[in-house]
Amino acid sequence: MKAFALYASAALTIFMAAAPAHADPESCRKVKFSDLSWTDLSLTNATASVILTSLGYEPEQTILGLPVTFESLKNKDIDVFLGNWLPVQEQEFKSYIDNGDVDVLTTNLTGAKFTLAVPTYVAKAGVTSYDDLSKFSDKFNSTIYGIEAGSNQPLLDMISAGRHGLKDWNVVESSEAAMLTQVDKMTKGKEWIVFLAWAPHPMNLKFDLTYLSGGDKEYGPNFGGATVRTLTRKGYRQECPNVTKFLENLHFDIDYENNGMNEIMTNSVEPVDAARKLIKQYPDKLTAWLDGVKTFDGKDGYAAVKAAVITN
Repeated sequence: MKAFALYASAALTIFMAAAPAHADPESCRKVKFSDLSWTDLSLTNATASVILTSLGYEPEQTILGLPVTFESLKNKDIDVFLGNWLPVQEQEFKSYIDNGDVDVLTTNLTGAKFTLAVPTYVAKAGVTSYDDLSKFSDKFNSTIYGIEAGSNQPLLDMISAGRHGLKDWNVVESSEAAMLTQVDKMTKGKEWIVFLAWAPHPMNLKFDLTYLSGGDKEYGPNFGGATVRTLTRKGYRQECPNVTKFLENLHFDIDYENNGMNEIMTNSVEPVDAARKLIKQYPDKLTAWLDGVKTFDGKDGYAAVKAAVITN
């Protein structure tokens, strides 16, 4: 009997050694992302999702507004947000970070910019800075075209404070797609329009636009020089270390995002298909993204994703 017990114990030990432990607990298998219907975020979410699916996770995306995204992170209704643009989101949502309700994981993009722009034909007519706008209020109908509510706060604060002589102006809040439709419509007629613009984004290829100087108070120096951070709900790093390791590794660049967004917006490719195409085009990125990352069931992460995405 004693010999049998020793045999059974040894067999169990061998089995446990042979069977890889899960890289994360079962509660981490589903990874919940916020999606704001921004093209850049759709691409980065899709990139993460393609890789996580190949690793054996179950990523899902929920379309939310920006304020709801932060509340959802705080309430642990979502896990990850890849679109924390700074400095544009800094002041309005600073308390979530300062109070420890949301964790900052990493900066996933540098070299971006985010500020007001006009068509170049408007710039050539004399509008090259924020201070020039008020001189042509009638031409612009005292209107700035923005994106969804929660992303235009620097503009609203600017108008409220009367900076740049824009006290009586207003901001049209809609969505990225609606704003760009308006830009497309008005530029075809050579009408005057001022709107939020940023890079990376295919709008820089589609439209001949000029970024305005003088918006340091609103969007920072260097024409709204920006970075993008990855946020997670509080404690996610400790609960799901393998997913977190991947998200910490997940860094993008302007070239990757410009090409991916162009696939989505110009070629009408679905984000997940654009992500798959880009991952194949940038295999070196996959190596860096999966450094130290396992599949959900504890196997080599790079080998699994390479087999599922690169060689498939």
